[in-house]
Amino acid sequence: MTVATVLAPALAGGVAAAALVLAGCTVDPDTDTNARHHSTPTARTSSRPAGTGVTGPGPPVTRPEWTRPGTTEWRADRPAEHQEIQGFTTRAGAPPGTPLVLKVSTAARSFRAGAYRIGAYRGGTSRLVWRSGWVAGTVQPQPRFAAYRTRTIEAPWRTSLIADTYGWPPGFYVLRLTTRSGTDFQVPYVVSSRSSAGTVVLGVPVLTWQAYNLWGGYSLYASLSGDQRAHAVSFDRPYFGVNGFNDFRTSVVPLVVRSEATHVPLSYVANVQLDRRPGLLAGARAYVSLGHDEYWTPGIRRAVQRARARGTNLAFLGANTAYWRVRLGRTGTGPDRLVVGYRSDAVADPALDTSPAEATARFRDPPAAHPENSLTGMLYECYPADADYTVVSPRWWGFRGTGVRAGSSFPMLVGNEADRVYPGPASPRRLQVLSHAPYVCRGVPTTSQSVWFTTASGAGVFTAGTLRWGCAVWDVCDKPLGRRTQEFVRRVTANVLHGLARGPAGRLHPARPNVGAFDLPRTNSVPAS
Repeated sequence: MTVATVLAPALAGGVAAAALVLAGCTVDPDTDTNARHHSTPTARTSSRPAGTGVTGPGPPVTRPEWTRPGTTEWRADRPAEHQEIQGFTTRAGAPPGTPLVLKVSTAARSFRAGAYRIGAYRGGTSRLVWRSGWVAGTVQPQPRFAAYRTRTIEAPWRTSLIADTYGWPPGFYVLRLTTRSGTDFQVPYVVSSRSSAGTVVLGVPVLTWQAYNLWGGYSLYASLSGDQRAHAVSFDRPYFGVNGFNDFRTSVVPLVVRSEATHVPLSYVANVQLDRRPGLLAGARAYVSLGHDEYWTPGIRRAVQRARARGTNLAFLGANTAYWRVRLGRTGTGPDRLVVGYRSDAVADPALDTSPAEATARFRDPPAAHPENSLTGMLYECYPADADYTVVSPRWWGFRGTGVRAGSSFPMLVGNEADRVYPGPASPRRLQVLSHAPYVCRGVPTTSQSVWFTTASGAGVFTAGTLRWGCAVWDVCDKPLGRRTQEFVRRVTANVLHGLARGPAGRLHPARPNVGAFDLPRTNSVPAS
């Protein structure tokens, strides 16, 4: 079977590529630095856009980001619905000053790229930090199998442009690729912080995005051709669908903007970076998991748990967190660019015989069972979930200023995935149930909770228990939740961030255990999980 035959459904509209060219660099006039641009030799010098060159380094940025004028131009005006332009970076995240390599494919004559830092700015939710000149467009090669046995697809593309990120403030960025005709494609990128000491770290769940990525016809879930699903997926490809479908617009961006609006000290990391560099959390006040953070490596899990043991607070602003265990591998662009995950085909994972602790099953499953509730306080319970978020601990400090009472309810805030408390040996002892929502999942009665628990190190942990937490900040979920719910989630999120930023929150806000007040079976009977 040829790659072209297998991937035909995924190639409608054309999958593109670009020759190596140099992008000119223009700088937002409001920035306090000059950007440098690395000029890379190319045989096609005639395709070099005007203005390409290198400018000297400027002073570091010192002006607070929230004092700067903003824009909403990070949003795509005309999404590339038929793959008119696509692209990806060769790193999910890196510190400032690391060259940002973009590989872009388009049939358009030219395109340009803009880097927008997401935040709470005056007049907008982003700031243009860098923009390239116009770059000659090229249609790049079609997808190919990097490894047929694992159905691993990659985009064998050449570099289109390189931006020097010197002076870019750490943060979550949207790279907007725009053709001359105005068609757009968005690429998420993290400019990570070199140190997180004294800050609240926002962790971006790039591993989950890649697990669901169907670009080229294969993800860890399915294949578009009806073939077996992939057992390993590569970061060396664009995200699939209109503007590279994943939840960064509906979950990560709203949570980042809300976090920046609190003015608490923040730092940023793509979660994949913690696998090799657990020291990135050294001295952090808190680590916050943004949105749908389903896929973790054992290394990421150890880094977060060790931070908690040193007093670093945790917040999980979603559900279904740390559910699947994966491991990382190398591709042609570097280390940690391959995500290996056999999921329910775990018996086929060669690591079962050589490194059982690295085998890619659920964290709760043998041979190296380490249930996620020891980290988050709950286990993943249900998809699809739809339930009302009902408050049962109205005096919890995170609810201050919301006006809630016992029984206050927020319709449909629980969904479309939800967690549940499972009392037992792996569950934290000092666990306080904050909300309790009975509902039916696939014909089986069950419940969902949000929780707060505290640990011996003094660290406190908040878990929202619903995947709609992030999208509720802007009311952009799969169903409208309303202004009242939006204001509730925004206030609680701000309260939690302020509280966690003060240091070990368990000392100031010890949990009030109340699990025994609820009917919570110890065994699972919901087929969805």
